[in-house]
Amino acid sequence: MTSAARRSDQDEASVAVTARAALYLRVSTSKQAESDLSIPDQRRQIESYCLSRGWEVADTFVEPGNTATDDRRPAFQAMIEAAMSKPPAFTVIVVHSFSRFFRDQFQFEFYVRKLAKNGVRLVSITQDLGDDPMSVMMRQIMTLFDEYQSKENGKHTLRAMNENARQGFWNGARAPIGYRIVAAGQRGAKIKKALEIDPIQAETVRRIYRMALNGVEDRGPMGLKAIASWLNENNIRTRDGGRWGVGAVHQILTRTTYIGQHRFNTRDHKTRRPKPESEHAIMQVPAIVSEAEFETVQRSLKARSPKMMPPMAVGGPTLLTGICFCACCGGAMTLRTGTSNTGKEYRYYTCATKARQGVKGCPGITVPMDRLNDAVIAHIEKRLLEPARLEALMDQILERRDDWVAQRRLHVADLERRATEAEAKLKRLYEAIENGVLDMSDPSLKDRIAELAVTRDQARGDADRAVSHIEKIGPTITAESLRAFAKAARKKLRNNDGSYARDHIRAVAQRVEVISKTEVRIRGQRSELLRTLTAASGVEAAVLGVRGFEPKWCTRQDSNL
Repeated sequence: MTSAARRSDQDEASVAVTARAALYLRVSTSKQAESDLSIPDQRRQIESYCLSRGWEVADTFVEPGNTATDDRRPAFQAMIEAAMSKPPAFTVIVVHSFSRFFRDQFQFEFYVRKLAKNGVRLVSITQDLGDDPMSVMMRQIMTLFDEYQSKENGKHTLRAMNENARQGFWNGARAPIGYRIVAAGQRGAKIKKALEIDPIQAETVRRIYRMALNGVEDRGPMGLKAIASWLNENNIRTRDGGRWGVGAVHQILTRTTYIGQHRFNTRDHKTRRPKPESEHAIMQVPAIVSEAEFETVQRSLKARSPKMMPPMAVGGPTLLTGICFCACCGGAMTLRTGTSNTGKEYRYYTCATKARQGVKGCPGITVPMDRLNDAVIAHIEKRLLEPARLEALMDQILERRDDWVAQRRLHVADLERRATEAEAKLKRLYEAIENGVLDMSDPSLKDRIAELAVTRDQARGDADRAVSHIEKIGPTITAESLRAFAKAARKKLRNNDGSYARDHIRAVAQRVEVISKTEVRIRGQRSELLRTLTAASGVEAAVLGVRGFEPKWCTRQDSNL
């Protein structure tokens, strides 16, 4: 053996003796960390490996339930920070296999080289390789295979979870508000979970939908901010006892879970980017609101969005802005002004396409604003609010009243049962305390009593409100009540100063198409006519169906002016 070779062996022996090692132990899930023997086994094997080489164990970093596909791992980052200090806290990181360190080939090489610059190397006890080019190539091939295997495992796991969701079983995470997780059966050693309706929280969800559709006491639809403010002001808290925000309300109003279709696999778990709808797994759950209510809320949210309609069209002073269109080209009719020789100002609705592009864009139609406004209001007053026509419309809608009442009474019974159960549990706890079986000083007992009291009080309150909601339903519609309704409705269409009640017009007539200077088509949904103006009739709006924006009434020739 040459002297150079002997010196090299001596140097390696010296490094081996003086090396300070850090142990990195990792499993992929918290469930493995709790019940698996992997971490203790990794620790035992790595400590034996270090002992055989005379290495001192300087520190141990345990990652109980984190994937190695990225570096978002607390213990990993703490280890890297210690390794990059000057001088490093240890000179070697020991893992059971390279896959414990990283399952991403690019990231693996990035950190290995970063550590090497500070004099720290990575050692695998099951894949013992040197630093020569052949060993480096073998390590890269191994880590590349680990990355491939990780992606394949993730693909198969996701496929199994998608199928589990399609079969109606819950894959984990917290249940959406309005639901609770229950055992749904056992397959082998695994207990399958599913979602069922939580009566108390479900009533909050229904209330939010009612406010979005009709407002409080049917005063008109409410926006997200108004709903959140009302809930907070009336001390209706979130599931965790916190205050409502716009985001939480928006999530409830847009989540298909509440119509019985919980969507799984909607976003990429790393980038959080939405996935195409074809990749979603639909899990069937009990519905809290009807599909008609849900779809109507979606249309309402879309119509209120500044991306779909400018704020001026929603809150501006012009009666038909945003709902008046040219029948020739389909473009919006906008307001234009002019002045006569005498200085009098005139206002017109005119085709926006013609205003922008000229006659070649659209022949265009221009109608005096006052004339069109009066014609629309007069038609609604004289034709749509005729008692005979209202009676026909009401007969169709009120057929659903009995079904609605029956459903609400079942809901009240469920709430009352929940309150009774909570009261009975409280009584048993109080008796146990009086008999000395339980110690009142136990903090967990106090929390349980408080929880049961809240459940009882909220269930009773929701039941009382639901009963009051049922009792608001008025008597059978008669000819006299319809005449009174029509009279009150006409008043609602006009303000005290002679101007028009803009919000009521928009709710009743969702689209006004100008065909010519003498012909206009009004489109809307029949239930909107009754819903918006129902306050004067004594009929509870909840049984009239839901708000909608699809053209349904005024489609025949007799509807045209």
